[in-house]
Amino acid sequence: MLVTEQEISELQRFVFQLNSGDGVVVVEGKRDFNALRKLGYQGKILEFHKFGGINNFADSAAKYKKVILLFDRDKKGRYLTGKTIQLLQRRTKIDLSYKKKLRQITKGKIMFIEQLVCYESYFA
Repeated sequence: MLVTEQEISELQRFVFQLNSGDGVVVVEGKRDFNALRKLGYQGKILEFHKFGGINNFADSAAKYKKVILLFDRDKKGRYLTGKTIQLLQRRTKIDLSYKKKLRQITKGKIMFIEQLVCYESYFA
């Protein structure tokens, strides 16, 4: 995959903004979690699949002031995003801006958060 200097610097800025934010990041699973850690994200991450169902997840996520959703851009990820918004919209603030920003930075090349590991070698 061809990676531009602009992509790398924008992705570094993305991780910096994510680190300086006050929300909890939500990903689907362990590989997504690991990909964010490898890029330098140090904040709180919730793995959706550890909660054993969407209702358990929603109850736990509602405890946070701000929830940053970074589900994958496949059919399942879109479903989870919609369902999560439906369950949490009146209980906490939901932030989808990072998901949109990530799509813009990678020009749509990244469908799954776990694919971010391909940028790891550019982060020292």
